[in-house]
Amino acid sequence: MNEFTEKLISLLHYPDISWHTIYQILKRDPGLESLKSYQQTDQLSMFPPPASAIAAYPATEPFYPEIIYDQIRQYKTNDISVITVFDPLYPRYLKEIYQPPWAIFAKGDLSLLEKEPKLAVVGSRQATQYGKNAIRLIFPELIDNGLLIVSGLAKGIDTLAHEYAIKNGGKTIAVIAGGLYHIYPKENMNLALEMMKTQLVLSEYPPDTQPQRWHFPARNRIISGMSRGTFIIEAKRKSGSLITANYAVNEGRDVFSLPGSIFNPYSIGANELIQQGAKLVTKAGDILEEIR
Repeated sequence: MNEFTEKLISLLHYPDISWHTIYQILKRDPGLESLKSYQQTDQLSMFPPPASAIAAYPATEPFYPEIIYDQIRQYKTNDISVITVFDPLYPRYLKEIYQPPWAIFAKGDLSLLEKEPKLAVVGSRQATQYGKNAIRLIFPELIDNGLLIVSGLAKGIDTLAHEYAIKNGGKTIAVIAGGLYHIYPKENMNLALEMMKTQLVLSEYPPDTQPQRWHFPARNRIISGMSRGTFIIEAKRKSGSLITANYAVNEGRDVFSLPGSIFNPYSIGANELIQQGAKLVTKAGDILEEIR
């Protein structure tokens, strides 16, 4: 990890620092040359309030205290890689979205970041038998044609998407809320640990970050942002899945939706997406003719 990367990553450890604040700092000093790193001094400093991060810049004190330096130094020991937006390995489609993450913290097979095409698959946390059967029907052909499945490690459809990608011999990436040391939900811990060995788990937050409510809708922009298209399998009228679909639409990506019964509340959102222009999917070929 070079000095610039280390300084940029340390910025991400500031409590509640915003994407815009980091943008303003980089705009004023693209190389972060005026910031001191921990190695350049033996003194320690407290975190400045986020509002004063720019006002106090350029820093005259150490940029981050010893505890943060130790955390960053331990990433390699814990097989955690940090890929900044300036790195060649950073997913190319993710760079195109509005406010792409300044860095992603990753554990697992990094080669999956470069594998294309990627398809985001999201849906209800209360997956019905219909949704499960649809995944069983559609996924084998998607996997056989080389699509990598991206989802959010949530209960329900997300979990099934990861599991059936693996079961069919495919590849999958999980984008989580919070940091890599705090997997949520807890019942997916074993799945996450398996994916950290053979697949890939990502977060835009430092590993020791506890998941917050607002992290969940924010991570949806990454799920859709690194993918060529987004496939919705069961969604209520107001759901996180529709937030993901809206991100995809705003970025000009394909949106696919599984039609459902008018009597199923978990299909209302998916059906409305089709009314709004999402492509109706009844078989794998409906997706493959758009994404290969």
